Amino acid sequence: MRPLVADIDLDALRHNYQLACRCAPHSRSVAVIKADGYGHGALACAQALESQAPAFAVACIEEALTLRQGGINRPIILLEGIFSADELALVDAHGFWIAVHSQWQVDALLAATLQAPIPVWLKVDSGMHRLGFAIDEAAAIWRQLSDSPSVASLHLMSHFASADAQDNRYFNQQMTRLKGLASELDAPLCLANSPATLAWPVSHGDWNRPGVMLYGSDPLEVANDITRQLQPVMTLRSQIIALRELEAGEPVGYSGRWRAQRRSRIAVVACGYGDGYDRHARDGTPVLVNGQRCAIAGKVSMDMLTVDVTDVPDAVIGSDVVLWGRASNGEVLPVDEVARYCDTISYTLLTGVLPRVPRRYHGRSV
Repeated sequence: MRPLVADIDLDALRHNYQLACRCAPHSRSVAVIKADGYGHGALACAQALESQAPAFAVACIEEALTLRQGGINRPIILLEGIFSADELALVDAHGFWIAVHSQWQVDALLAATLQAPIPVWLKVDSGMHRLGFAIDEAAAIWRQLSDSPSVASLHLMSHFASADAQDNRYFNQQMTRLKGLASELDAPLCLANSPATLAWPVSHGDWNRPGVMLYGSDPLEVANDITRQLQPVMTLRSQIIALRELEAGEPVGYSGRWRAQRRSRIAVVACGYGDGYDRHARDGTPVLVNGQRCAIAGKVSMDMLTVDVTDVPDAVIGSDVVLWGRASNGEVLPVDEVARYCDTISYTLLTGVLPRVPRRYHGRSV
């Protein structure tokens, strides 16, 4: 079998979730597992967290149904709400919770005939300018929903545009707007995403929404003592499948972008952009070979990439290669570091690992 695999450490996932809870001991933490658990497998992640997390959050009803059909009985929040009024029948049947961010969603909910009222999270645009009601219209919508028999409970939610940044001026503007509205309505709040959970206790509400931090990625511009406790959940690992000896000046890969500066030993690794590894990875992007740091040499191909292992004499065909995550010797290559070499963020790398890469789960015991 092809040696490329994504090892998923469910004990690390539980550790990171508990870290989120310790950051905000007076809040309840929704485990965000949208985008197939950020590429880790939503159902497996939900099963690992079901005894701890009071609720899960996904982007759409298809993701929610996958969890229900897999036996997950916890509340599931649709973070973008419904995309069609027809979906309310499924929301009602399966006991989902919904975000409401547009007037047509409000109208559909108020007109629906339901078996039971639905918990609603009213989304307010506090400055992200993506989804949500404007601050000055939110109070009227809140009161309209509060009076409806279709609504079981109401929370106020929003999303921060810059909670990951050291410059907190825009974050503070959003917080000021939200605190004023919440005070006016006496509304329970759900504001904090991963960076706000980790760095801004002022944003911790009745509920928080930790997402990428659950998978071991540090979402802050500058790491702090808390983010250093995060553990990688996914280890993308493969093996060396071929070795080449090159003389100084010889090129490697398409367009010969990398050229040997000395007599070099090049390893071919079974992983490429056809697996989801980013083709934009620069020469020098780190990998771990037998737990030792090496660097990509040449452009990533569809099914393979090449690594300079000149300084790793014990590298042989079959040697372990970690593209990100934890090597067998305990050395960690953070996915965030790899992302910087690819001019992207960890989210795109983790969610971009394609289905042909098998997920192998560890640490299922609670």
